[in-house]
Amino acid sequence: QVQLVESGGGSVQAGGSLRLACAASGYTHSTYCVGWFRQAPGKEREGVATINSNGDKNYADSVKGRFTIPQDNAKMTLYLHMNSLKPEATAMYYCAARLSPDYCYTWIGGWNYWGQGTQVAVSS
Repeated sequence: QVQLVESGGGSVQAGGSLRLACAASGYTHSTYCVGWFRQAPGKEREGVATINSNGDKNYADSVKGRFTIPQDNAKMTLYLHMNSLKPEATAMYYCAARLSPDYCYTWIGGWNYWGQGTQVAVSS
């Protein structure tokens, strides 16, 4: 059974940085698309960034240049490094995964697995 467990959330002032992690277990396939999503109270879920098993990365325009999505395959862990945080980044952050590495964008559906989320709060 595949499990995704996020960690690293917390509170930070605007301009600060946070590092989120998503530890995967039980995933036995060699191909994947994994990503980070976020949902603020009262708002729809939005995609933040993705990476696939080919190493292709994609970022939402709102985070380009400030967020990166590294991964450690040996640890089966996905990260989200967030710099220059803004108050509008306050949300619950989720990682998700699906089998196909093709069209690895957050707006493409078919996400097979989701984590429980980790809360990020950015104060002004």
